[in-house]
Amino acid sequence: MTSLILRAANAITRYMGVLILTCSALALWKPIIFQWVAPYVTPLLGCIMFGMGMTLRLKDFSLVFSQPRALLLGLLAQFVCMPLLAFALCHIFALPPDLAMGVILVGTAPGGTASNVLTFIAKGDVPYSVALTSLATVVALVLMPVLTWLLGGVWVPVDMAGLFVSILKIVVIPVLLGIVAHRYCAGLTSRALPFLPPLSALTITVVVAGIIAINAQSILQASAAIFIVVVCHNLLGMILGYAAGRMWKFDEPRCRALCFEVGTQNSGLATALALAHFSPVAAIAGALFSVWQNISGALVSNYFHGRQTGQNKP
Repeated sequence: MTSLILRAANAITRYMGVLILTCSALALWKPIIFQWVAPYVTPLLGCIMFGMGMTLRLKDFSLVFSQPRALLLGLLAQFVCMPLLAFALCHIFALPPDLAMGVILVGTAPGGTASNVLTFIAKGDVPYSVALTSLATVVALVLMPVLTWLLGGVWVPVDMAGLFVSILKIVVIPVLLGIVAHRYCAGLTSRALPFLPPLSALTITVVVAGIIAINAQSILQASAAIFIVVVCHNLLGMILGYAAGRMWKFDEPRCRALCFEVGTQNSGLATALALAHFSPVAAIAGALFSVWQNISGALVSNYFHGRQTGQNKP
């Protein structure tokens, strides 16, 4: 029975893109099925962050000190490529202010936890991926409000202090509580760990479907531009992340990890901030990005999975 449950859990994690696509299509067709989710987006994201914290130990952050160059370069790629790509694409496609702000929020967000799962499937450097996601999440507490104000303030006024507090509540506090739970409730967390990835996948699916449900009419009426922007933003991010790893002479597993770390954003956080500080229309970009990045991520990770990583460099 236990092995059956674990196989089901692994299937949910591996085919998260299909699950999100199916539920998103259902949310567009019958929005009422998922509209109840909207008021609970923030606490649901907090639960995901708490689960991420439960997978971490303080010694996991030793990589920050043992290999600072690799992590600093990863942060540079994350917080330069994606924000600037978002800003450029919004101008190129002349998006209206609320939609542009949503794209900027996605671009300034840290990497998402889905990147860790995709890196694992792609035979990438998982410890590096987890360390970079964790560090980017902490750094985003300061950088996300600042970058959003610098880039998004062109279109819509930005409340930096409000964004800071929201990120603190949605990300930092739940992650810290998760780390504490791992430290002081080791028996419970060890039994829960195998089920955290599928639970996160299901929670992300519900959140994405909920956001799409409340924006169904706006999405159906949206111009093709926002769809093109979302696809380009994600694909160019993955390409630039992989290329940056090659340029910095990372080994193949680490290049794959950086590909997903840069191209896969915490779009759920961007969506929650859009709803809290801007408008439902601003949340459209995050919702669409959540759907698309899981589809593209699944395809790319499975492509890498079938290819040899080659001899790792020291």
